[in-house]
Amino acid sequence: MPDATPDTSTVLPALPALSAQAERLIELGVHEIAGLSAEEIRTFAAETDGEGALLAVHPDRAPASALAPLLRRDGKPGFVVLDMPDVDEFGPFAVELPDAPLYVVTGVDRGDHMANWSPDEALPALTKEDRTPLLLTEGIQWVLQEPAVLERSRCFMTIGSRLRKPNGSMDARTPAIWISNGSGRDGRERRNAPKVGWCWWNNRHTWLGFASTTGRSS
Repeated sequence: MPDATPDTSTVLPALPALSAQAERLIELGVHEIAGLSAEEIRTFAAETDGEGALLAVHPDRAPASALAPLLRRDGKPGFVVLDMPDVDEFGPFAVELPDAPLYVVTGVDRGDHMANWSPDEALPALTKEDRTPLLLTEGIQWVLQEPAVLERSRCFMTIGSRLRKPNGSMDARTPAIWISNGSGRDGRERRNAPKVGWCWWNNRHTWLGFASTTGRSS
């Protein structure tokens, strides 16, 4: 297994107050995607104790396919790779979500110290640390609130979302969020754009950590 020494070279920006995050979601129209009013989101943020936490919309209300195009980097919108048309079928895996349209995600970390680990290696290590991996939708919403957390050579996987096949086995693809190089089917015009893609469950990538959380509550 790769070295698990924590990487302390990068300090990630703190998340804004929940009230500011609520306004950001409203500005982007996420409340409309989720079938919520702006007031519902504002009220939840005002009544919830979540300093340093991420305000998240349940994936049943705001799927990855609707959130990814809202991402921006260098003025370019985010996108989902062409060979992941089933992105919204990747559901919670090894994660329990609050039964509510809105909830908070605490202690979010990018998992840089697990770069060059495979998802198969990272999941039990996160469990041992009393952490659970982020869902893809949570990862996207984190970048929507703090675009600076997505850096070249320091991007992240969101292995809290996986796809179960009809035969009951797990699809070997695992979602990740990184920055396009504009090569291949991405298209040159998408260079530097935020990208939702996938990697194999048993593969390692030096530039992908494993985003995780200490807990979720509504």
